[in-house]
Amino acid sequence: MKELVNSLKGDKVIWAFVALLALFSFMSVFSASSNLAYKNHGSGNTFTYLLKHAAQVLVGFFILYKIHKVPYHYFKTISKILLPVVWGLLIYTLLKGTIIEGANASRWIQIPFIGITFQTSALASIVLYVYVARYLSKKRETPITFQNSLWELWAPVFITLIFILPANFSTAALIFSMVIMLVFIGKYPLKYIGVILGAGAIGLLFFIFVAKSFPDAFPNRVDTWLARIDNFATDKPDEDDYQIEKAKIAIASGGLYGLGPGKSVQKNFLPQSSSDFIYAIIVEEYGMVGGICILGLYLLLLFRFVVAAHKANSLFGKLVVVGLGFPIIFQAMTNMAVAVELLPVTGQTLPLISSGGTSIWMTCIALGIILSVTKKEEEIAEELAEKQKRDDALQKLIDKQLQEDEAAESNESEQAKQLEDFSIVDTANPMNAVLNKK
Repeated sequence: MKELVNSLKGDKVIWAFVALLALFSFMSVFSASSNLAYKNHGSGNTFTYLLKHAAQVLVGFFILYKIHKVPYHYFKTISKILLPVVWGLLIYTLLKGTIIEGANASRWIQIPFIGITFQTSALASIVLYVYVARYLSKKRETPITFQNSLWELWAPVFITLIFILPANFSTAALIFSMVIMLVFIGKYPLKYIGVILGAGAIGLLFFIFVAKSFPDAFPNRVDTWLARIDNFATDKPDEDDYQIEKAKIAIASGGLYGLGPGKSVQKNFLPQSSSDFIYAIIVEEYGMVGGICILGLYLLLLFRFVVAAHKANSLFGKLVVVGLGFPIIFQAMTNMAVAVELLPVTGQTLPLISSGGTSIWMTCIALGIILSVTKKEEEIAEELAEKQKRDDALQKLIDKQLQEDEAAESNESEQAKQLEDFSIVDTANPMNAVLNKK
């Protein structure tokens, strides 16, 4: 176990927060899945759903571990290659979206031979964020012009959004908002951002007009999200009101400390209690204290993303952390806001806590890339520390050699002096013996 922990690179605080959220998800999913258990099996035994969630989390952490080992600058090229691929997947999803539990789920496709449903827009968002970060971080000899950025930056963004919007308005809106935030942080000219916002608003209004005028042209989920926005704005009763009312009852029943783990009542009546509305079940069972703790974990994770972005040594690294980290937090806040009726029902899950393989895996991919950025910084720091140690060791060897050389020179001079003192020198005249002879 110790070896496994030591093999984890990158920001250890991010690892800790991710592990805490994942561990907490087991209790929440185990309790909130009773609705599905009664509906599908009639037994209420949620152990099967717990095992399924455990397998999804384990696969997610395996993906996270493998991704964080990849140098993050590799994702520059990977995003450029994968962007046309995700466009093809999005088109296929619109045309061949699967049916999940009798409901139209044109946001999903089923992986052949495996039987696992896959939400392509989640992968598309990750690829697009990295692609935008790549464009903004490129070194240029001339300033960014609107004409060049229109084709290199905004055309891929709007193509991706066009393929997502008919089936999933909330995800398209989230992606567009995050891209605008990313280009703002990347110092894209403000006047161009204003033009893009205006063009996006006009494009959305035009799409809504066409969808209202020709309802048969968009047979997927357009009517659903249009009705949700309309009903939320006008307080018209609809089927979503049932979900919201049950969610508010669950939150009100929780009080300060909650009913206790596994003691939720509304989980038996609230649709999507283990995914879209799991936060309401958490508050019912753990109270306001539990709800605030979950909110606090996401806010602390956001703070750590800011720290990681600040420490990144390249603009691409900074933008990748912001582009992949902030949407995770924004999605969490959206999920909580829906539970308390601050926003219309969106279908956004609670990252790392809600059940659902695609949501967990895509979140783990994003976190893996973020940890790869922080791992790079960690490796640089380790290399600098190692270099400093080598320099210090070399300096010690040099000092030691100098001392030895000085000592050797001192010994040689001392020996020379001693030889001079003990030398026999005859200064007498060698002819004295003859001269003095009688």
